[in-house]
Amino acid sequence: MTKTAGELTKAVEEKERVVVRFAGDSGDGIQLAGDRFAAATALIGNDLATLPDFPAEIRAPAGTLAGVSAFQIHFASREILTPGGRPNVLVVMNPAALRVNLAELERGGIVIANEDGFSDHNLRKAGYEDNPLDDETLADYRLFRVPMTSMTVRATDGIDGITARDAARSKNLFALGLVSWMYSRPTDQTLAWIEEKFAAKPAVQAANLAAFRAGYNFGETAELLQVHYEVKPAPAEPGTYRAVNGTQALALGLIAAGIRSGLPLFLASYPITPASEILHELSRRKRFGIRTVQAEDEIAAANMALGAAFGGHLGVTATSGPGMDLKAETIGLAVMLELPLLVVDVQRAGPSTGMPTKTEAADLLMAMHGRHGESPLPIVAAATPAGCFDAALEAARIAVTYRTPVILLSDTFLANSSEPWLLPDAAQLPGIDPGFATAPTGDGDFRPYARDRNLARPWALPGTRGLEHVIGGLEKQDGTGTISYDADNHARMTELRAAKVGGIAADIGPLEVDDPDGAEMLVLGWGSTYGAITGAVRRLRRRGKRVAAAHLLHLSPLPQNTAEVLRAYRRILIPEVNTGQLVKVIRAEFLIDAESYTKVEGLPIFAEELDAAIEERLSGGTS
Repeated sequence: MTKTAGELTKAVEEKERVVVRFAGDSGDGIQLAGDRFAAATALIGNDLATLPDFPAEIRAPAGTLAGVSAFQIHFASREILTPGGRPNVLVVMNPAALRVNLAELERGGIVIANEDGFSDHNLRKAGYEDNPLDDETLADYRLFRVPMTSMTVRATDGIDGITARDAARSKNLFALGLVSWMYSRPTDQTLAWIEEKFAAKPAVQAANLAAFRAGYNFGETAELLQVHYEVKPAPAEPGTYRAVNGTQALALGLIAAGIRSGLPLFLASYPITPASEILHELSRRKRFGIRTVQAEDEIAAANMALGAAFGGHLGVTATSGPGMDLKAETIGLAVMLELPLLVVDVQRAGPSTGMPTKTEAADLLMAMHGRHGESPLPIVAAATPAGCFDAALEAARIAVTYRTPVILLSDTFLANSSEPWLLPDAAQLPGIDPGFATAPTGDGDFRPYARDRNLARPWALPGTRGLEHVIGGLEKQDGTGTISYDADNHARMTELRAAKVGGIAADIGPLEVDDPDGAEMLVLGWGSTYGAITGAVRRLRRRGKRVAAAHLLHLSPLPQNTAEVLRAYRRILIPEVNTGQLVKVIRAEFLIDAESYTKVEGLPIFAEELDAAIEERLSGGTS
């Protein structure tokens, strides 16, 4: 993009880290602008993490608080683990976006406001009596008033087929161009993306290109902005990176599991926020032999996936909390059948419909105990967006190796948040051997409930001569698999199913602890609290505090050394995005008085707030 002489007079200030939040109406294209800013940031080589936040309503009334959509990105010249707490820069398209987000902006932070959006009508809908751009509301911040809508309309004037109303819809690209200039983001990739995205609509393409360029050029030439910023690339391990969110990484992990096991991948799901995106991602990749089905309901989806597992596929079903309720009976059937089935639960705020676009991690106890009867199964929980790839691969390995359903826990924050991912060497990914039964035993009989050293039963493909057997939900005779109502046999089979799952603990490695200084407090986490815990612990150590951290990937069974680790510390703190579910498990299993830090606000735990909570406890403020 051409630079002007005016740009040369403006100062460039170097920043180590920046948190930017775009906010506006759900129809303002905020998610698109944020996503493209993240893509340009990844291209530079900054480390980054994002936090999309959007309303549950498909289209809330324009200009209302309920309709506000936001996208936050934290980028830095060093490694970062969270999308940041308080933003340094807030870009708002209307009064509602300002009202919803202002309280979280750091004092002294920058507000870039589309002053065209602050009409009397919009001010009333947002609950403002006076215009906050004119009074003392923003006295503690650096305010930049930019007429984004009208400047976008002027920039697109003369483009055939574009009315002023149409042009106004491109103001998100104006905002993107302006912030791209402010933080020295490259423009070529964004311009190429706009050209490709709207190639079939030349007028819309031209309008969006004009809007983006107008925003960038406004930053270069306007006297309003005298400084722009540079964030240098972050040190990184050599290799090829791409930005992924948790949904994309999880889908790629499932594909990798299918390839490494040699099993055709089959996914059956019913649409539900936010898990639907897994179905969308996999349905785009049928060139890998993937089969996807949008089922008529959650129960049908689970049954289809289990039937596919019986037929020799890697059977997967994905859902969120309400869908897990409905899949419980089929998951119990999979426990009885002892077949590999992957159940992906992208957790969200509940109960019932709850807040479907907001994050929560409150399905742990349901995953452990949410079925009738004694029906133990393994549980794997992803910790980072990119880590969803490894979690999916591990869940599939356990399911296939041990002939068991496995619940893979993600959450809304992980699913939607993005970060750089170092592409693995596909040839170095672990192999998964399905070990199908191919022939009867030496005496000519097939014993479908005989067991190997892992206590896993044979997996026989339907139609294999001599391996015909009966399946179903009724209790099976040990070894033969015939229906049995014998009391001693039921006790024996219950013990075997539990021992099989319990034995996985010997195969998952120890719980690793980050403790360089001999800490007195261990912060133990699971799921998406990883970034907040690691970030908070690093901050505390820089201030001389001795704090250790550990994170659980496997929640059932727990690693073999869990008790040893926990008993090595005087205090255990467990942060959770629920009201304290892992705490209950730890207290019950190990009789340890673990402390709880919880959050159920539809938002992830941020490193800043966890830092303060740990500091308070170490200082004796909370016991």
